[in-house]
Amino acid sequence: MNDPTELYIASTAPARRPTRQARVAWGQRVVTLGGDAPVRVQSMTNTDTVDVIATAIQVRQLAQAGSELVRITVNTPEAAAAVPHIRERLDRMGVDVPLIGDFHYNGHRLLSEFPACAEALSKYRINPGNVGKGEKKDRQFAQMIEVATRLSKCVRIGVNWGSLDQELLAGMMDANARRTEPWDAKQVMYAALVQSAIGSAEYARELGMDPDQIVISCKVSGVQDLVAVYRALAEHCDYALHLGLTEAGMGTKGTVASSVALALLLQEGIGDTIRVSLTPQPGEPRTQEVVVALEVLQALGLRAFNPSVTACPGCGRTTSTVFQELAKQIDDHLREMMPSWRERYPGVERLKIAVMGCIVNGPGESKHADIGISLPGTGEAPAAPVFIDGQKATTLRGEHIAEEFHRLVADYIERRFGVSRSIPNDSHG
Repeated sequence: MNDPTELYIASTAPARRPTRQARVAWGQRVVTLGGDAPVRVQSMTNTDTVDVIATAIQVRQLAQAGSELVRITVNTPEAAAAVPHIRERLDRMGVDVPLIGDFHYNGHRLLSEFPACAEALSKYRINPGNVGKGEKKDRQFAQMIEVATRLSKCVRIGVNWGSLDQELLAGMMDANARRTEPWDAKQVMYAALVQSAIGSAEYARELGMDPDQIVISCKVSGVQDLVAVYRALAEHCDYALHLGLTEAGMGTKGTVASSVALALLLQEGIGDTIRVSLTPQPGEPRTQEVVVALEVLQALGLRAFNPSVTACPGCGRTTSTVFQELAKQIDDHLREMMPSWRERYPGVERLKIAVMGCIVNGPGESKHADIGISLPGTGEAPAAPVFIDGQKATTLRGEHIAEEFHRLVADYIERRFGVSRSIPNDSHG
């Protein structure tokens, strides 16, 4: 590099791919998907939908954790009959999150025979791979689209490689075998997924559905497979796209795989709604999948949901676990308070806090944060400088550093974000 003063590094903030904008509504709540709307977070219950109370409670938990849309299984007449009661109970609890009905095999019957269910749902998920076979397929798909169109409901045409339309796949495999240079089987699978999604969306439009009410997805369980399929989708259609790595797994494996897959696509501007499909570990709350989804969007700089806490990993320079305990204490407290703080402190989700364990990076990271502390490490004086808005504000000493810093954070939040201001309509993010 001959002249480093000429070095210019462009921002890598992802530019969103232009898509149609769908609207999912319940009452006064309108959640926009696609277009210039923010990437939305979705989740799904794992309760028996027939259990109205348990399902309503879990929906509320997911919504409070940050899920803007919640999908529930609607697989039996009993489940369909329970849906309006779930919606009613949520409304009584003041939870206006839109509900998505997940239909497989018998959705055409359930939507037709249980009109209250069809009304209570804000969006329908239709899987073209199991909506019917042979002559029944188009007729039963059309029944579901007719209900959605009549009630002005949004639909997600959700293809999954575990339940791909076998007639379509077999036809494409036969056509591939006749090629001079046949594709490998995986390439045919990719093409079948995309063809199933886009072809079904086009058929829905022929049946009279507004294209702005269509979202499509092609779920697979491999990271590179997902990236390849969604790049093709983005190239060949302008519908809003729902992203998710299906059957991602549990724990670290599921979290990492989902995060990598979503981040690769979102960084390319592909994706309008996301779900992290984690298998909960024993005792782990269902809301963990929402937490991971929020963190992915926040890490990419696409949205801000919770204040960020920067903390060093610790090394031989750090003399105690105080900075670890303090960082966790503050992070847990911020997450716990955010549901109420969103109204009291507009903008608090963009707060940046640093809790560092020694002098090497401590002061620098603290200055970059809105408020930060550098705790003493090995051989350092027993003092903890605190920086607020880039300037050293005070130095804490003694046995109660953690408690005093916690109070400083609370005072800072009240002083900076405690001014009443208007909150933007959810339809604009």
